[in-house]
Amino acid sequence: MTFLPELTRPAALSEGLTGERCRCLACAHRCLLPDGGTGICGVRFNKGGELMAPWGYVSGASPDPIEKKPFFHALPGARTLSFGMFGCNFRCSFCQNWEISGVAAAAGRAPEAVSAEQLAAGAAAAGAKVLVSTYNEPLITAEWAAAVFAAGRRLGLRSAFVSNGYATPESVALLRPVMDLWKVDLKTFNPDNYSRVCGARLDRVLDGIRLIKEAGFWLEVVTLLIPGFNDSDSEIGALGAFLSGISRDIPWHLTAFHPDHLMTDVPPTTAEALYRAREIARARGLRYVYCGNVRGARGQNTVCPACGKDVIKRDGFNVSSSLLGRGGACPCGQKIPGVWE
Repeated sequence: MTFLPELTRPAALSEGLTGERCRCLACAHRCLLPDGGTGICGVRFNKGGELMAPWGYVSGASPDPIEKKPFFHALPGARTLSFGMFGCNFRCSFCQNWEISGVAAAAGRAPEAVSAEQLAAGAAAAGAKVLVSTYNEPLITAEWAAAVFAAGRRLGLRSAFVSNGYATPESVALLRPVMDLWKVDLKTFNPDNYSRVCGARLDRVLDGIRLIKEAGFWLEVVTLLIPGFNDSDSEIGALGAFLSGISRDIPWHLTAFHPDHLMTDVPPTTAEALYRAREIARARGLRYVYCGNVRGARGQNTVCPACGKDVIKRDGFNVSSSLLGRGGACPCGQKIPGVWE
């Protein structure tokens, strides 16, 4: 363990094995750890045959509109309290939170000790309606997130993950009783690129998306569109077809890339590339495809698939108007899927 051994607790998402070994069940890597070993994430470690997981701190917390996560079909305009920890189970070259996701980079940053109850109470006092585990990968700190979400539930708060989707049946089962919303980053549909650039397997991400949807979480998916990496018409079409095959009602956010971390030599995504990708995705059957991360971009409003009316209008992360009635009903009577109340 590189840092923070004092801010840990025995992990629920683990399996004890012979010879003081243990297996982590938090994410699809399913790391096998000898005594003293650390998982790929850098923050879950084996101490004398018992897996230890992060607990009782945040790397930071901030109020955000729910649209920034982004969730467009969940409590429009709601304030969230977003919080993160340290570490990640991926190694994405384009990571925009690398200062906290990389254990070595985060080693000099001081954690803020806090209890689950304090964090939830602070969110409620600030007028937040949703607690969001984000910034780093929340699956690797799922036990802590579940405790925070349970405390929030007692105060009437909803809860969400902003995640890479490397979920397991065990982590999904742990979270489902206390969590409502799950945003997944689907980074590419190319298995070699997932392995080379992210240090992960595409098939396990796709399995995670299916698990999350089948478990009943409200699911939205984001793809950061990176020039020359995942923005070909054929790959966008394959991504859209996969999501549409699960449900045509999954909101898919296509967001613009800005050079960062280890990909500073790649140009930013143009608005025109986002619009082209959106049309391809809609042609694959998806009803709700959004463009983001470009100021003033088209494709931010929620459009009723029955009458074509803009039922929610947005300007960036702000909701300017909504025509939805109870249960997400358009004035024409069409129900828009989501979490509206």
